[in-house]
Amino acid sequence: MSSLVARRRHPAAIAIVLLLGLIITGGLYSAFAPKNADAASSTAQAAKAGHKLFLSNCASCHGVNATGTDDGPSLVGVGAAAVDFQVGTGRMPLANPGVQAERGKPQFDDKQTSQLSAYIASLGEGPSVPSSSLTKGGGDIAKGGELFRVNCAMCHNFAGSGGALTRGKFAPSLRGVSGKHIYEAMLTGPQSMPVFNDSNLSPQDKKDIISFLQNVDAETSPGGWSMGNLGPVPEGMFAWTIGIGMLILIAVWLGKKAA
Repeated sequence: MSSLVARRRHPAAIAIVLLLGLIITGGLYSAFAPKNADAASSTAQAAKAGHKLFLSNCASCHGVNATGTDDGPSLVGVGAAAVDFQVGTGRMPLANPGVQAERGKPQFDDKQTSQLSAYIASLGEGPSVPSSSLTKGGGDIAKGGELFRVNCAMCHNFAGSGGALTRGKFAPSLRGVSGKHIYEAMLTGPQSMPVFNDSNLSPQDKKDIISFLQNVDAETSPGGWSMGNLGPVPEGMFAWTIGIGMLILIAVWLGKKAA
């Protein structure tokens, strides 16, 4: 009996019990712990990769710490949505300085854009990239049309075809633009556009506007050639140049025939 007691009290037994306890605890934590830790690790890795992309492609204008220079504004606090919009639509990196950055071919793929967004988001709190449930349509088209006409049509035209602004700037066409980028533009207010935060337009309101614009893209023109849906200017020009021009030609032809 004394030898059995001695074996049970062997010093190695305590270490083995502690080791087993740690293994069991770690296994239970891995099985039942929330996945936020994995998500945080993934975001940190994306931000690290985004930092490298930023230093290579953006720091010359925005500064090595993204705090801005004479050639580019500070990006601290602009949020992931602003970066996703500017980079995802090809406006940034800016090819040539000008009055306004124009939409172009994106220079980064979706993964790189996400990494850049993660890095800028890590510098300060700002609007995040919207979820797909808000950007794929499915909202109230009629309400979206009403909201668009009240808040957007004065710059972007009644059909989202764009329009001229002051000092060489312009409101770009919204035709064929993805719902995500439209939502991000409303959320961040790029360039001359005002910010429509959730107090101005709720997430559902933004979804309804996107649904309206997607419906406009899908609609056919029952009247024939739409002339870009730019309103009375091209229609009047067509009437004066083509319509009246044809009448003049007919008058000349009739005059020659009578002679």
